[in-house]
Amino acid sequence: MKRSWTRWARTVAAGAVGLALVAACSGRSGQESDAADGQVTLKINFWGDFGLQDLKTKYEAANPNVKIQLNSGEYNAQHEDLQKKLVAGSGAPDIAAIDEGFMVQFRGQSDKFVNLLDKGAGSYESKYLPWKWKQSLSADGKTQIGLGTDTGGLAMCYRTDLFKAAGLPTDRDQVSALWPTWDRFIEVGQQYTGKTRKKFIDAGTNLFNPILGQQPVGFYNEQDQLQMEQGPKVAFDYTTKAIDAGLSANLVSFQADWDKGFTSGAFAVLACPAWMLGHIKDTAPGTQGKWDIAAVPGGGGNWGGSFLTVPKQGKHVDEAYKLVEWLVQPEQQIEIFKKVGNLPSQPALYSDPAIADFKNPFFTNAPVGQIFPKMAQGLTPQYLGKKNGPTRVAVENVIRRVENRSLRSDAAWAEAVKEAEKASSS
Repeated sequence: MKRSWTRWARTVAAGAVGLALVAACSGRSGQESDAADGQVTLKINFWGDFGLQDLKTKYEAANPNVKIQLNSGEYNAQHEDLQKKLVAGSGAPDIAAIDEGFMVQFRGQSDKFVNLLDKGAGSYESKYLPWKWKQSLSADGKTQIGLGTDTGGLAMCYRTDLFKAAGLPTDRDQVSALWPTWDRFIEVGQQYTGKTRKKFIDAGTNLFNPILGQQPVGFYNEQDQLQMEQGPKVAFDYTTKAIDAGLSANLVSFQADWDKGFTSGAFAVLACPAWMLGHIKDTAPGTQGKWDIAAVPGGGGNWGGSFLTVPKQGKHVDEAYKLVEWLVQPEQQIEIFKKVGNLPSQPALYSDPAIADFKNPFFTNAPVGQIFPKMAQGLTPQYLGKKNGPTRVAVENVIRRVENRSLRSDAAWAEAVKEAEKASSS
């Protein structure tokens, strides 16, 4: 398997070089250029840290006719904006990142995206985790709207210095043993808050999502019927229990106060899919060596993982696809993993020493090249539903109302069901 992967990687690398030379010489690939000098500008919309900044420089150097415009925005807003632009028929970026939580919604509009199978992307199917490939494939199997970037196998990141101050163990194996279940996790949180008078977790929503990701059924079954009394009820009950216990710092992800919390010690632990590592490193560089990674309570689960898509309305779909294809090659995927933590969704890479032997110095040399691949290979992801994204946002808003005390926890579940039903029927 490793030999065949190596041959494939060499072939792709050679092809990529050839494409770069052709692009550099011609300045166009059957698409209208932005200017008379043959320059093409490709806009990529995404959120968080996809590890694109250094790769942008690298790609532009190899393809002098291409300029890449990186547009990072808020997670929900980027998906909402893409939907509006697709409906309007103009304004979408050349490349749009889409998270797994919104993918069913967008693959249901496959006519608005370039069918990557027409570009030869079918050759990548065997390289991906089977469920990852299917997530962005249309229901009839005829249209592939995206190539997967990363997957979000779960772990828990924690501050060793804050744990030590609270009299808790700091060794990752000992910490993992503290919380085999979410009930035990909440008990440990109460020990921490009782000792330090500080909050234990960053946000109730960031407890809800990983717990929901561990359940057999999420918001929707495969018939797109809302199933609030199953996985969502389990996750919601644990979340409100933690909030009532005073564990949450009541912060909103990817907002300024949340970012400050990583450096100020506003919380000691948070659910940590692989993609979270880069955000912590970028947001709190001065905390290097104060973080480590332990097992997630309840075992396994998935939270997040993205795809790169090419909306049809773009002016440069050929060039856009070439960039997407380049970004998912082994060399780039390994570089992204080592720099920002995003775990590739191509399992053959997990045995590459560059990943398998990698220990992250920022996180006390945690063996991330072992931790996250084991999670990814053991996953059986949920079906997320066409309205999964809006439904999740609606329920998260209810959780925040419990946190800010504008809604009692004993009345919150009925409110969550009501808001979820609104979202599912809109």
